[in-house]
Amino acid sequence: MTENALRDAVIGAGLLAGSANVIMQLARAPVGHGVLESRVDSGNLFRHPVKRTRTTLTYLAVATMGTDAERAAYRKGVNRAHAQVHSTAASPVAYDAFDTGLQLWVAACLYKGFEDVYLAFTGGEPERFYAEAAALGTTLQVRPEMWPADRAAFAAYWADGLAEVRIDDDVRRYLTRIVDLEFLPPVLALPGRRFHRFVTTGFLPQRFRDEMRLPWTAADQRRFDVLLAALGTVVRVLPGPVRRFPFNLCLQDLRWRLRTGRPLVGS
Repeated sequence: MTENALRDAVIGAGLLAGSANVIMQLARAPVGHGVLESRVDSGNLFRHPVKRTRTTLTYLAVATMGTDAERAAYRKGVNRAHAQVHSTAASPVAYDAFDTGLQLWVAACLYKGFEDVYLAFTGGEPERFYAEAAALGTTLQVRPEMWPADRAAFAAYWADGLAEVRIDDDVRRYLTRIVDLEFLPPVLALPGRRFHRFVTTGFLPQRFRDEMRLPWTAADQRRFDVLLAALGTVVRVLPGPVRRFPFNLCLQDLRWRLRTGRPLVGS
């Protein structure tokens, strides 16, 4: 992979576009209710925002920048948490965190977010990293042959996936709390709420905006395009280690945990 293209494609996706990507993932009812009903306390964003954020960023870091051995180790850690995520008789939809079809959807959402940010910030060619993006799913249980063969095949998969997007009232309320930064202390959430809602809505394809009932105008789109162009100008001149922060820091933390025998997930 030339110049670690997939690694650099991560720029900003877990930060600026992070909440939009969560919405996209949870827009499939089994994923949404799997998160909403999860019995994994350490994974609860509203109770443990730092732990939950670190786990997510570390997963992205190890999937895109880690070694095969590091991915295997992190898979074991995530699998222990995922073993507790499955539907019950009271669940409105059936789900299981080990469902490879649902994992593929989550990986596809992650790739879509990376591609959008990469195009906006660098203007590069996603073909450089598309095949390697399979690691976003294969780091868990997605089999390599499940990843769409090329970007044309991905576009077809994505179009079919959009047909299954449904956000019910319970999941929408949960996601709206994320959009409004309710997992942060008020002193941090209130000043950033308006900007976060704007950026999150901007990164969402229209189908997801409609499901979330988030308004978006042509004027909003123009402002969003100007913002991305300005950010892209800055990103392109930043040194590589700065561009990849905080993912590089998360990967170093993972390697420290491996060396010292500490838990990789949920601590």
